[in-house]
Amino acid sequence: MKILSQTLERIKPSASNAASQLARDMKAQGKDVIALSSGEPDFDTPDHIKQAALAAMNRGETKYPPIAGIPELRDAIVNKLRSDNQLEYTSKQIIVSNGAKQVISNALMATMNPGDEVIIPAPYWVSYPEMVSLCGGTPVIVPASAEQGYKMTAESLEQAITPKTKWLLFNSPSNPSGAVYSQLELRALADVLLRHPHIWVMADDIYEKLVYGDCVFFTFPQVEPALLERSLIINGVSKAYAMTGWRVGYGAGPQPLIKAMETIQGQTTSGVCAVAQWAAHAALTGPQEFLADWRASFMARRDYVVAALNEAPGLHCQVPQGAFYVYPSCAGLLNKTTPQGRVIRSDEDFTEALLASEGVTLVHGDAFGLAPNFRLSYAASMAQLEEACQRIQRFCHSLK
Repeated sequence: MKILSQTLERIKPSASNAASQLARDMKAQGKDVIALSSGEPDFDTPDHIKQAALAAMNRGETKYPPIAGIPELRDAIVNKLRSDNQLEYTSKQIIVSNGAKQVISNALMATMNPGDEVIIPAPYWVSYPEMVSLCGGTPVIVPASAEQGYKMTAESLEQAITPKTKWLLFNSPSNPSGAVYSQLELRALADVLLRHPHIWVMADDIYEKLVYGDCVFFTFPQVEPALLERSLIINGVSKAYAMTGWRVGYGAGPQPLIKAMETIQGQTTSGVCAVAQWAAHAALTGPQEFLADWRASFMARRDYVVAALNEAPGLHCQVPQGAFYVYPSCAGLLNKTTPQGRVIRSDEDFTEALLASEGVTLVHGDAFGLAPNFRLSYAASMAQLEEACQRIQRFCHSLK
């Protein structure tokens, strides 16, 4: 009898995690590597947040927390959703989990039956289809091309819907493309969903605070209030507040769904680290002014990277409106050959050959469901980005 479950046959490892671990391993071996594969701000967690965690420890907040989250944090989330998104929830409609990723998996485990379908626009975050498959569902991938700004249209959503569709799993601003859906674009998608009342919306808003220029963030039920009772809003403190390692995400939705997710969480991980929850409380209730400075830094980095990549032969990079990624096409480099004789037949070939030649780690686009592209995270220092882009340009020039 095999020890491993057949469930593992339905999923594959995370390509972004694998690329980041490869970079760590190479650095540990003393190799010169610039890692632009991880979706993690290079800023440190602000001091007032760290001090809140220390204060929580000092006053003994180190016991088992409530499964769904400490009341103070849940109340802060209610206030945040009201002030930022004009959405009304009660604390019983909030769950705090170990990152936004657990919110998604809790929801899928609580709702999916074999054969249920989940519509996922591509390019997508690498874990979305894997989590759906892990929970016994069927991912239905809807390509959103560069010509569409990497955004799903109302027409393509309509065509993907079947009687088995249970969720639309949606991410704006997008990982990996940085695309941000406008109010009008969400309105068009909402009109489709209103015609199909059996479909729920899972809105992953984790990059909400990272939009640039005149771009304005909207979430689905904010645009169409009738969708509030069939929506799960997913967010957290990881990206906006540079708290990836604290592992605090949250979900907001109808109370029966949140209660079901709490049951799942209670039998798997239980509640999130109490100290981390008090830190997240400080993030949501404390000073917010620094976020504008961080956004300005990210925007400057974005503009540099887009310009530098568009100077590299064979690459074409759109200007993203949010998050901290670019998603360039490398179609112009396919079937070219490296000085070592390797033929670039795919975006994975490109990222592997770039790493071997220049020591820059990226994530190939096929892992995100749309090729030939690659994802580069500009959540790194400008010095690193400048050196990395010079290496990428040099590599592209070397191909024949």
